[in-house]
Amino acid sequence: MSGAAARVLVAGVGNVFFGDDGFGPEVARKLALEPWAGAKIEDFGIRGLHLAYELLNGYERAIIIDAAPRGDLPGTLYVIEPDRNLAALTAPDAHRMDLENVFACLRMLEGAAPPITIVACEPATVEPGIGLTAAVAQAVDLAAALVRRLLEQQLAPQEGQL
Repeated sequence: MSGAAARVLVAGVGNVFFGDDGFGPEVARKLALEPWAGAKIEDFGIRGLHLAYELLNGYERAIIIDAAPRGDLPGTLYVIEPDRNLAALTAPDAHRMDLENVFACLRMLEGAAPPITIVACEPATVEPGIGLTAAVAQAVDLAAALVRRLLEQQLAPQEGQL
């Protein structure tokens, strides 16, 4: 689906060359196999600046899929509603992918992100290496199902709309 017609952006982020950091791209690739009217699904990998520009395309919401170490068991899923003011003092860097940097790039571009939901997974490792650990690989299908539910909620017709 064209980004201009999409209401929701689903963005997988992470570096596939650092083990479980490739979680976001893996879930995005899985979801991209299914057609979603009203949503654009893309693997942004480590292209933070591209994601910042994409967020300027008038989406109602963005769902970002990523690995996020928060101290739980590997494979634990989180739904996070981040503070969009994270970039208040951060200088943008075109080579960083973290969300704080994406927001800093948006500020530099004088744009604002839509509301963002992060679907994240606790990694076991983000050391150099290709492939997800077993615990994180098992969470891919669960995360895809979670993103599907979030998409269904976001894309459901609003009361009073045709």
